[in-house]
Amino acid sequence: MCGIVGLFLKDPALEPDLGRLLADMLVVMTDRGPDSAGFAVYGGGDAGHLKVTVRGPRLDEVEDALAGIARAVRRDTHLVLSFAVSLEEQVRGWLALHRPDLVVTGSGQRIELYKEVGLPRQVADRFALPAMAGTHGIGHTRMATESAVTTDGAHPFSTGRDQCLVHNGSLSNHRSLRRRLEREGLSFVTDNDSEVAAGYISWRLREGDSLTTALEAGLEDLDGFYTFVIGTENGFAVMRDPISCKPAVMAETDRYVAFGSEYRALVGLPGIEQARIFEPEPAHAYVWERN
Repeated sequence: MCGIVGLFLKDPALEPDLGRLLADMLVVMTDRGPDSAGFAVYGGGDAGHLKVTVRGPRLDEVEDALAGIARAVRRDTHLVLSFAVSLEEQVRGWLALHRPDLVVTGSGQRIELYKEVGLPRQVADRFALPAMAGTHGIGHTRMATESAVTTDGAHPFSTGRDQCLVHNGSLSNHRSLRRRLEREGLSFVTDNDSEVAAGYISWRLREGDSLTTALEAGLEDLDGFYTFVIGTENGFAVMRDPISCKPAVMAETDRYVAFGSEYRALVGLPGIEQARIFEPEPAHAYVWERN
């Protein structure tokens, strides 16, 4: 089942409203995924600085220990650490040594990634999504049909800097693909097939592919049925498998591009009456990027 939403803003005047619009879209998808929810927002970033979002208990200990080198913003069970890129090894080394129980949900210049068990409205409110600003974001509501309801299993998954992915569907060859990617140096936190899909895209981008080329290569390497919505520092992408049995609808205006698993997720967007509404074609990579 599961529900996916995504919003890529072309008009800077809408950026203060990104979180509010994305939250409303996410909540509409509650009956497609009431078990857990998550979202990634691409907000402001400083050149030469890195954001790392971590999840876990006793976050005040992390704030205190890294106060001299990192600025910390706490949102419920997650903590966003911002620091100079030159200090990344020091920060990650401290986390690995002193708090290996914490999970890094995402890292990059602009990405912040939050997810938890619970209804989408509860998750959005816990992390104050409606108040967030940014250029684009993606979200997911999960109905766990093949694994336990856990925060680790919630989407989005991030396996590369400023990259993340949400997925509706199932991959049949994710175990063999995971072993292949591990030989290439990637590591995984969960057994979720969607994390493997995210890792595959990260690997292709690391190897020098464009986002479009990476998605097109996946048509050969990813076996199963899927709809992906992907975020990068500057981009937003949608890809469906060649069969495309999962529902998907998009809307585009001169102010934004939006994705929803169902049209009703889009009806609250400004100017939706004048939008070009279309179903993304099977096996076609749709990519939008900031100038």
